Amino acid sequence: MDRANDMVRLCGVLAGAPEFSHAGRDGDWYTFPLAVERLSGAEDVINIVLNRRDLDMLETRPLPRILVTGEIRSYNNRSGSGPRLVITVLAREIAFTEGDFENFARLTGTVCKAPTLRRTPMGREISDLMLAVNRPYGRSDYIPCIAWGAVARRAAQWPVGAVVTVTGRLQSRAYIKMEGDTPVEKTAYELSAVTAEESE
Repeated sequence: MDRANDMVRLCGVLAGAPEFSHAGRDGDWYTFPLAVERLSGAEDVINIVLNRRDLDMLETRPLPRILVTGEIRSYNNRSGSGPRLVITVLAREIAFTEGDFENFARLTGTVCKAPTLRRTPMGREISDLMLAVNRPYGRSDYIPCIAWGAVARRAAQWPVGAVVTVTGRLQSRAYIKMEGDTPVEKTAYELSAVTAEESE
C-alpha cells in the first residue's frame, strides 16, 4: 500500500540488468535502473529496488515498458565510495504496459534545513529544499527537492519545521565534482517540484 505522504509512479524501460542489493526481513532485494524519457527527449535514470519474488516477473518483460508504483527512499552511504545520500524507489507494484513514459512524485514532509534561493547563470530563480518524510515505523527519508520561479520564491520563505507538500518529477542530474585534480562525473537525484504548498 502506498503511503499518503510518499508516492511515486514511474513508467520507463529497463536500463540494465538487476543486481543483488541486500538481504532483509522480507527476503533478498535487488536493484535495477529504470530509464524514463522526458518530453525534451532527455532521460532520468532512477534506481528501483524490488523484492526477489518480483524478479522473475521482471525478467519476462512481456510488454516494452515497466510501470512502477512505490516510495522514494534514502539512506546514508558510509562506505566512503559513491554518493553520501543514496536515493532509490522502493517498488510496491510492478506491471508491464505499452503506455506513455510517466514520472510523477508527491511528498509531504518537514523542512529540515533552511531553504536557499539563488539564481542560475541564466538568471532563473531556484530554491533548494531538504524534506524529512516520515515512514510509518519511526524512520524518515531525507529527500532533496528543487523548485523554480514563483514556486522557488515561496519555498525559500518556509522555516525549518514547516510541513509542506510538493509534487513533481523525480529526476537524475549529472554534475562534475573535482576529486583532487581530477574531474569526476557524478549523478544527483532530486524531486523537481511543479507545485509546493505549506500543509495546514
